[in-house]
Amino acid sequence: MAKTKKEVPIDIVMATYNSNIRFLKIQIESILNQTYKNIHLIISDDASTNGEVKEVLEYYAKQDSRITLFLNTENRGYLKNFEFLLQQSTADYVAFADHDDIWYADKIKKSIETLWAKHVDLVYCDAEQIDEEGMILHKSYIEYKHMPKIEGKEQILAFSRHIAIGCSQLFTKKIKEQMLPFTEGIMAHDWISVYLASKQKGIAYIPEPLFGYRLHTHNAFGGRSFKQNITNWKKEYGKGIKGYRAYRKRVIVDAYQKGSIMCKEYRDKLKLPKNKEEEKVLQYYAKIEKTKIGNIHFWQYKKYLSFPGIKGRALKEIMIFHFPIFSYVIYRMR
Repeated sequence: MAKTKKEVPIDIVMATYNSNIRFLKIQIESILNQTYKNIHLIISDDASTNGEVKEVLEYYAKQDSRITLFLNTENRGYLKNFEFLLQQSTADYVAFADHDDIWYADKIKKSIETLWAKHVDLVYCDAEQIDEEGMILHKSYIEYKHMPKIEGKEQILAFSRHIAIGCSQLFTKKIKEQMLPFTEGIMAHDWISVYLASKQKGIAYIPEPLFGYRLHTHNAFGGRSFKQNITNWKKEYGKGIKGYRAYRKRVIVDAYQKGSIMCKEYRDKLKLPKNKEEEKVLQYYAKIEKTKIGNIHFWQYKKYLSFPGIKGRALKEIMIFHFPIFSYVIYRMR
């Protein structure tokens, strides 16, 4: 009997490395307990030095045939491990999974139904931010972090800034195949997936929190507050102006400019339609990076980086981007 559309397999790819055992068990079980049952959980452990991680992963792999486990003998690094995982995927739809979150029961079901209903290449959802004990810190991660809620095609924000954390996404096999192999300039696999989808059939946003996004002391990426980032600057670079300039350059180059350059690299590689506004974004970042005192053309920020709901985040970014000296004086005192 031919399978119905609702029965199509979905691959969920998860990278692990010295994961917290308690968080790891909770997350794996939350994925296996999805109401959408036709899933394939592909896990790649990046040569964890904690032997208990391997034991836990092997236990679950033996208990459920929907799990495929790879145990790396050498550490590949975060991006290479996710590239490897995507190479193992064969399903028509793919979802990224972090090893320390909690997926709510209908996450996959509601994601795939939205993707079909909207006829897009990628969907992303909201999340509740939780602490180490699973207690809710913020009912909406998107609202708390003032992140974009965008839909459709050719969204300039998909080129100019990171839109959606990987664990919130579900996308088509076509997008996965276009991502591979990772280019030299790749800096965020979950940024390029959104950009590629935006350039083609488009993206859709699900306003409902479909998982608990855990914040803890060992978070590799998202979840940190602006105050925490400022504190990290002072610890890592020192409180002086040279330290702030180094921190500012890292923020602009590593968190924004490199992402847009990555998108251009993929766009040109895949011969996707060019957009004049994308070239202007690259020019904007190049000017901002070189700004030493001030740049009064902050209307460009509003055009290329602002969005409804950004609120106070816009002022903080404009201060860092356009008024280096003034922002240094203000943030040094915080």
